[in-house]
Amino acid sequence: MKAIAGVLALTLLAGCRVAKRDAAASGEAAHDDSTAIPLSVRYDQHLLADGKLPPGATLTNPYAGQATSAGEGAKLFTSMNCDGCHGGGATGWVGPSLSDGRWIYGGSDAAVFQSIYYGRPRGMPAFGGTLQPPIVWKLVTYLRSLPAPKSVPTQSW
Repeated sequence: MKAIAGVLALTLLAGCRVAKRDAAASGEAAHDDSTAIPLSVRYDQHLLADGKLPPGATLTNPYAGQATSAGEGAKLFTSMNCDGCHGGGATGWVGPSLSDGRWIYGGSDAAVFQSIYYGRPRGMPAFGGTLQPPIVWKLVTYLRSLPAPKSVPTQSW
């Protein structure tokens, strides 16, 4: 009887994991968890084939426009040594400027979040394994609050 109960418990546990994975793959939340990150994110800068959006979730910055969160993001930017690559004030150095309004991978909040969380090829590490989503959102809020410089020495992408 104990063996049957054990097998039943394992079967139910495996079924829950499959349901969570399937819900995440379809962009649906398995439960109400504001820190859950979808596997695929849609944002305005995606190029659409035949005008149709691909499956995915739309991320929304919970701190958008909040000066306090932008200030916290500025402190995080320095403490995480982001300025070691992107320069003081995110004006660019080894890494690209994050204040000039030109973004290689899209400048929407969702696109910037995805760049920080998942990283990008050729240099941008993925911080999603280290930073919780609310921290990443505060970094995004800071970057999006930066004024564009008066002089931009390079051409637009």
